[in-house]
Amino acid sequence: MKDTLEFTERELDRIIEMAWEDRTPFEAIEFQFKIPEKEVIKLMRTNLKEGSFKRWRKRVNSGVSQKHLKKRNPEINRFKCSRQRAISGNKISKR
Repeated sequence: MKDTLEFTERELDRIIEMAWEDRTPFEAIEFQFKIPEKEVIKLMRTNLKEGSFKRWRKRVNSGVSQKHLKKRNPEINRFKCSRQRAISGNKISKR
C-alpha cells in the first residue's frame, strides 16, 4: 500500500477522478493503485474542499452511486467501459 505522499500529481488526479465516477467501484481503484477504500476516503478528505468532500460522501452512500460492488447489478462484471483501453497495473489509461 502506497502512502498518499508517494503518488505523483497525475496519479492523485486519476484516483480522485475514479472516486468521483459513480460506476467505478472502490475495488477498481484498489486493483489499479493498491489502496483500499479507507485510504481513498482519507485521500479525498485531504485533497478536496470540505463541502466537496461532504457532497462526494453523500453521493457515494446514496442509491445513485455504485461505488460498492454489493450495490451493482450482478450482470456487470467489469471495472471499466468495454470501449476503454485496458487497465494494466498502475498505468493510467485515460491520459
